[in-house]
Amino acid sequence: MSDEPGDFLKGIKDKLVHSKEQWAVDRRLITGRPDLGHVSRLPPGQKEVKNWPVLDLGAQPDVAPERWRLRIGGLVENPLHWTLPEFMALPQQDFLSDIHCVTQWSRYDNHWRGVAAKTLLERVKPKAEAAHVIFTAYDGYTTNVKLSVFAGNDVLLAHSWEGEPISREHGGPVRVVIPDWYLWKSAKWVTRIDLVATDRPGFWETRGYHNEGDPWNEERYS
Repeated sequence: MSDEPGDFLKGIKDKLVHSKEQWAVDRRLITGRPDLGHVSRLPPGQKEVKNWPVLDLGAQPDVAPERWRLRIGGLVENPLHWTLPEFMALPQQDFLSDIHCVTQWSRYDNHWRGVAAKTLLERVKPKAEAAHVIFTAYDGYTTNVKLSVFAGNDVLLAHSWEGEPISREHGGPVRVVIPDWYLWKSAKWVTRIDLVATDRPGFWETRGYHNEGDPWNEERYS
């Protein structure tokens, strides 16, 4: 496959997209009773699961480890890119976090290994005007968060889950993990991260989903 992101829309299943868009119209799973802060470990409207459900829209790029690249650019003083061996040579950290999917499931106590977002930001040195982060995956999928969210202490680019390499179906070789936001913000198969001054909503954010995505505030839909 090409080292450049593909056309996400060519691989997805239209019926699945339309059904998720209808969720936004219907405001599915909204309880109207968000917690005041993180009072409960389980966000409103969520159910705990023990497995890790696989969710995609028919597009699962097969990114060979030797071809994987990560590029960070945009409003940074020091644009950088890494091969997988170079990425693995960066300081590695172990993380423990819960994850929450907008489709209603939450999974507790996930063990991750990878590179902290703060480690990457220290190397690329964001410019003063940088305020937002845009993730692009190998299939062309995009999503967005504020730079302050990406710089959180528990945010990482993970290559391992529960002591094993992250599988293709879950976004391997490397995926973003932003545990305090709904999981659609944690881009699978990440290949490019751009720091920008003006926000650019991504695939789901332009299809009725919230631009932030805080589970405890039930920020499922716009």
